[in-house]
Amino acid sequence: KKAGFFSALDFADLIKSFRADGLSEFVAENLVTVAGGQASHRVSYAYFTAFNNMLDKLPLLEHIFHLSSKDEAQKEITKEEFLYTAQQFAQVTPLEVDILFQLCDLKQQTGHVSVGDFKRLLPRDLPVYRGATKSTEVVREYRQISFGMQLLEYAYRFALSAIGGACGAAFVYPIDLVKTRMQNQRSTSITGELLYKNSWDCFRKVVRREGVLGLYSGLGPQVIGVAPEKAIKLTTNFTLRGKFTEKDGTIPLYGEIIAGGCGGASQVLFTNPLEIVKIRLQVAGEVAGEKVGAIRVCRELGFRGMYKGASACFMRDIPFSAIYFPVYAHMKDFLTGGKEGHAGHYMLAAFIAGVPSAGLLTPADVIKTRMQVKVRSGQTQYNGLVDCARKVYKEEGGRAFWKGAGARVCRSSPQFGMTLMVFEILQNLFNVDFGRGKPRERHLVGSSTPLSPLSSQYIGGLGMAQASFCGVERHLGLVMPRFGVPPPSMLKK
Repeated sequence: KKAGFFSALDFADLIKSFRADGLSEFVAENLVTVAGGQASHRVSYAYFTAFNNMLDKLPLLEHIFHLSSKDEAQKEITKEEFLYTAQQFAQVTPLEVDILFQLCDLKQQTGHVSVGDFKRLLPRDLPVYRGATKSTEVVREYRQISFGMQLLEYAYRFALSAIGGACGAAFVYPIDLVKTRMQNQRSTSITGELLYKNSWDCFRKVVRREGVLGLYSGLGPQVIGVAPEKAIKLTTNFTLRGKFTEKDGTIPLYGEIIAGGCGGASQVLFTNPLEIVKIRLQVAGEVAGEKVGAIRVCRELGFRGMYKGASACFMRDIPFSAIYFPVYAHMKDFLTGGKEGHAGHYMLAAFIAGVPSAGLLTPADVIKTRMQVKVRSGQTQYNGLVDCARKVYKEEGGRAFWKGAGARVCRSSPQFGMTLMVFEILQNLFNVDFGRGKPRERHLVGSSTPLSPLSSQYIGGLGMAQASFCGVERHLGLVMPRFGVPPPSMLKK
């Protein structure tokens, strides 16, 4: 009639003819009702188009429902809640949402939409939207806890980290001793000869001259000192990761890097005194008859001397941890699939994370070692970070900065692997959450099967175009063969 409106009966016929196999029984039976309730009621072209769009987008609308309800199967969503979540999807219009709720209210007028509504509206063969989540998922709900509980949580993590750090340090200490002696070896000594050809040669000579126990020179102070060192490092990292954690449990990359870097910076308080004593004990065996104890080294250095080389320690530990902890977290998630893993997963993830972080920071470690070792007769003395780097490069070349790189990687990777493996095992064993919320299994509605490519009916608005034009020419006196031939059911009329 060239008025731009359909009757409710024509509206129902058009929808049924175009979607002969794509309508649920509930929608097909209520087309006239949703169009006004009477066969003569007029339906605008805009409503007709929006209705077709809504039918096309039912999988997407169901996905929006799951997002809004947080995948709780029994939850009902109001229109305001639905529209708030739908803002993330520009292709959904308010009119389409109105039509959705209008259809849902035909069964029972509640003003809400539920899982049962979508079961009635969706055709059985209609694919689920690609964003649909798995049928079962383990989630953790993060809650704020009191200051007292936070202190208990810090103490708990500190204790677990200390145990893990001590185990890791003892596990790789012989490699650490070889690394230190290789880094302290200088080609500008009085004889001009190198004491060790390589790391393996260093290992053999230490065992031959000092015995197997020589590989553990200085282990006592290391184990005593590494417990608080690793504890404060891991506690700071995990605490700050918690501060950056979003409500859905994810952590942005910048938050992981900042948390790791702060963890590395915090440990220098313990690391520097520990390492300067350890290094001097480790190299003491190179000189025959030289007996050095930890107490004697501490007396010689004094309080200020215990922090000699701290600038190099910061230069090494901050970027090391900023690289290490994010890589470890992502590798652990990759290996375990986001679920609870076993000891092998933790060890492998920590080992892999230690390779780039330890290897790339070897020059800073060499400079720190040179600054902290006791200078012997005929050896170059260094006055600060820049002076040390300049003299090492001038006297020994750029390769000197990478001395002991292999031993450092072989030491750091398994050490942190053992440390974090023990930490994760103890944490999973005790599983204390301090009121933050334990992981729970959540049953979701939807399909975990990836969709096959969608049919042309759901691509780029083609379904809407067909719904708009296919068959309309017969009712409005138009002929538009370019947009397709009307279905046989219409041609029979």
